[in-house]
Amino acid sequence: MPLINVRTSLASVDDGDGLLQQLSSLLAEQTGKPEAYVMALLETGVPMTFAGSPEPCAYVEVKSIGALRPPAMSAAFCDLISARTGIAANRIYIGFEDVPASCWGWNGSTFG
Repeated sequence: MPLINVRTSLASVDDGDGLLQQLSSLLAEQTGKPEAYVMALLETGVPMTFAGSPEPCAYVEVKSIGALRPPAMSAAFCDLISARTGIAANRIYIGFEDVPASCWGWNGSTFG
């Protein structure tokens, strides 16, 4: 049920599949939830600006049913994304959302 969606203005990311695997593993570690339930998405080439500038930037969504720790997670995900993409951490926004179990669907049902 944890989800991380990275949208970036970069046209592409070197070894995007590798980054997705790292994001998935890190999200499982950060939430303490099985990686079997983690979904990671990477969208490149998204038109965006940050602080009025078209320089490379990213917007990241992290959603989960509980287990969110925004201060620690923000540092961990910014570090990983910055290291793998070259996007400065001060050009990455992260939105965190704690989703009620009854509002998260999977396999024809919900988790609550």
